[in-house]
Amino acid sequence: MMTRKHIAALLMLGCGLYRPGWADIYTYTADDGTVSLSNVPTDERYTVLIAAPEQALAAAPGLSVRKGKSNMARKAGFDQMVDEVSRTYGMESALLHAVISVESHYNPKAVSNKGAAGLMQLMPQTAKRYGVVDAFDPLQNLDGGAQYLRDLLRMFNNNTSLALAAYNAGEHAVMKHGNRIPPYRETLNYVPRVLDFYQRYRNGPLARYSAQRRRILINLYRA
Repeated sequence: MMTRKHIAALLMLGCGLYRPGWADIYTYTADDGTVSLSNVPTDERYTVLIAAPEQALAAAPGLSVRKGKSNMARKAGFDQMVDEVSRTYGMESALLHAVISVESHYNPKAVSNKGAAGLMQLMPQTAKRYGVVDAFDPLQNLDGGAQYLRDLLRMFNNNTSLALAAYNAGEHAVMKHGNRIPPYRETLNYVPRVLDFYQRYRNGPLARYSAQRRRILINLYRA
């Protein structure tokens, strides 16, 4: 039977930190110290080693499992693209995901009543400024939106709230109001909503799940 180190090594080589559809992972340690892992426990000696992500989502305040799965499923379809673009422009992928979540809910064909289009809801002049030819192309839209948000962060000394306010209302509106969030109802609602998603993607259930799994694997390997 495999030792703890063998099991940990196989898990680290063969598994990502999170894969949609995972079940609970159970463990059983025999009297001789050997460890068994299974996603289908065969008897009552097995206990949960790592809870499935869906259960972690269910434990999140104000977030139902149904809504969590739906949102995470949409998000998962753009994870790789967002990661690549965020690395290109030195951005946090969690921040880009947060903006997309509020702006378009991951609908690349979304259009606002003001003419903003695509994943990050680029206005025509913003799209043109950053060389976006087709705002409905997810990669072009994300590329332009990431550059714009990066420039806004630089403009407002990495103040995320002001950068988001400028993304929503325009940089001139923020400067006009003394580098403060403009007193527009839409913007006052927009900034905290994006920040909420930002923190959720940085520190939410799936992030805690991944961190938990890393700690367990390290402890198994060291045992």
